[in-house]
Amino acid sequence: MLSTPADGTRLRILAWLGEPGTAERGLTADDVAGRLGVTRPAAVTHLRLLTSLGLLRTTGHDGGPRYLRDEIRIPEVTQLFEKGW
Repeated sequence: MLSTPADGTRLRILAWLGEPGTAERGLTADDVAGRLGVTRPAAVTHLRLLTSLGLLRTTGHDGGPRYLRDEIRIPEVTQLFEKGW
C-alpha cells in the first residue's frame, strides 16, 4: 500500500512530513497537490489512505485538516512489514 503507485508518492509524503518545519505545522491537501504536481482529489486520496493506516493524524479542521506524521505508529507499522505482514 505504501509503495503503490510505483512512483512512491506516499513514501514521499511521509518523508516530506518528517522534514523540520513541515513536521511541526503539517500539510494540507493543497500543499501536497502543489508540491507533488497532482490534483487535489489525488492528494486527498493519498492522505486518507495514510491516515487510515494510522501513519498520519489530522489537526486544525477549521480551515480544513492539516496532516501530521504519527511518530508512534510509524515504527509499529514498519515492524509489521519487516516481519513479513
